[in-house]
Amino acid sequence: MLMKYLFLSLLAAAVGWTQIAARAAHQADLDSFEYVWKTVRDKHWDPQLGGLDWQAVHDQFRPQIEKSENIEQTRQIITEMLDTLKLSHYRIIPGAVYSDLAKDSSVAVDGSVGLDVRILDGQAVVSSVEPMFPAKLLGIKPGWIIERIGRIDIPSLIKNFSTTAGGSTLRDLTLRRAILAHLEGIIGQNIVVEFLDEKDQLAIKTLTREPPKGTLTTLGFLGPAYVWFDARRIKDAQSTVEYTAFNMFLAPDTLMPAFGDAIQSCFKCDGFIVDLRGNPGGLGAMAMGLANWFVDQKDLRLGSLLLRDTALKFVLNPRPETYSGPLAILVDDTSASTAEIFAGGLQDLKRARIFGSRTAAAALPSVIERLPNGDAFQYAIANYVSEGGRELEGNGVIPDVEAGLTRAALLAGKDPALDAALQWIRTQKPKHE
Repeated sequence: MLMKYLFLSLLAAAVGWTQIAARAAHQADLDSFEYVWKTVRDKHWDPQLGGLDWQAVHDQFRPQIEKSENIEQTRQIITEMLDTLKLSHYRIIPGAVYSDLAKDSSVAVDGSVGLDVRILDGQAVVSSVEPMFPAKLLGIKPGWIIERIGRIDIPSLIKNFSTTAGGSTLRDLTLRRAILAHLEGIIGQNIVVEFLDEKDQLAIKTLTREPPKGTLTTLGFLGPAYVWFDARRIKDAQSTVEYTAFNMFLAPDTLMPAFGDAIQSCFKCDGFIVDLRGNPGGLGAMAMGLANWFVDQKDLRLGSLLLRDTALKFVLNPRPETYSGPLAILVDDTSASTAEIFAGGLQDLKRARIFGSRTAAAALPSVIERLPNGDAFQYAIANYVSEGGRELEGNGVIPDVEAGLTRAALLAGKDPALDAALQWIRTQKPKHE
C-alpha cells in the first residue's frame, strides 16, 4: 500500500511539474510575440510602417498565439505577422539554427576544413575546395553533396529550416552559414563528414580543421573574423582580365590597399572582375572606397541609407586615376548587405554589368536578438534605396546576365558566371584605348 501511495505521489508530482513547464513555455511564447510586435513598432525606420495598421495586425494575431500549443505553431504565427511587413530582414530564426550561428564572438578559435558550400536544388553542395587543405588531398571535389556532418543530418536541417523560412530570400544565405558553422571547430580537431560523390556514391571522410584562410581582424562589434583577398590575372589570346575576390567588406587597412594594388597593376587590362559571391557584406563605407576606383565623375552616389531620424548618402569621390575599362561583378544568393550596395549601386550608375544569380535581398543593417522562448528575431534598423530608386530589401540585385551555379557545372569544373563575364569582356572595346 505504501509503495502504491509513493508511486501515485510521484506520478502526481511529475504531472504537476509537466503542467508548470507547459504553462511556462506558453507564457514564453506569448512574451516572444509581444516582444517582436513592440520591437517593430518602436524600431522600424518608418514610424508609419508604410501605412500598415500595426495595432490591427497585433489584434489579428494575438488570439492565435493564445491558442498556440507549441513553439512550432508560435513560430509560424509570428512569421505570418512579420510577413505583413513584406520585408525579408524581419524573420524568426529557430533556436537550434541560431545556436549554430551565435558562436562566442569574443574568441576566434574556429578552424576550417577548406570547403565552401551552396544550397542548390535543396541540397548542400560543395562549391569550392581550398588547395592547401587536407580536404583537397582526400579527393573531395566541387559538386559533392554533404549528407551528414558528425551527428547532424544535413538534408533534415535544410528541410526543417526551409519549412520555417518559406520563400525568404535569406534562406540559402542562412543555411550556408549554419552548415559552415557545423564544419568549423577548434583547430586540430577532426570531423567525420559523409558525402555523395560525383556518382552519388557514399563517401565518408575524416577532415582535420586547419587555421582558416586569411588574416584575423577585429573591428568594433564586427569580428573577430578571417578576411582574405585574392587577385589573379586571366589571360588568353583575346584578352587580359584582372579577377579579384574577397570574403567580407572588413579589414580596410589591408583589403583596401590590396584592392588598389590590383587595379593599379592593371589599368590597361581589357576588363576587371569583382567576385562577390558568398560575400555577406560588412562596412558600408568600404563600398564607396572601392567604387571610387571605377568612376570619374564627382557627386555620384551608390544610394542612400534611410534611418528613423536621418539619412546617410553613399557619395563617391573618384580617385586621381581610375579604371575605365569593362567592369563585371559576380553575385549570387549569398551576396548580401554591403556587397549588394556595391553591386546594385554601380549597376544603377551603368558602370558595371552584373553576372550570376539574384542576391540575398538583405541590404539592410539588422540586429538579431534572442527571444524569451529561445528563438531569435532578426529585424532591420534602416532602409537602403539605390541611386536609381530601387529598394534592394526583398528584391535584391537582379543580374544583367543570369548565370547561376549548378551541381552539373561544378562537377564539370565550370563556372557559368565567370565564363559569361569573360565572354562579355571579350566583346567590349576598352574605353582606355
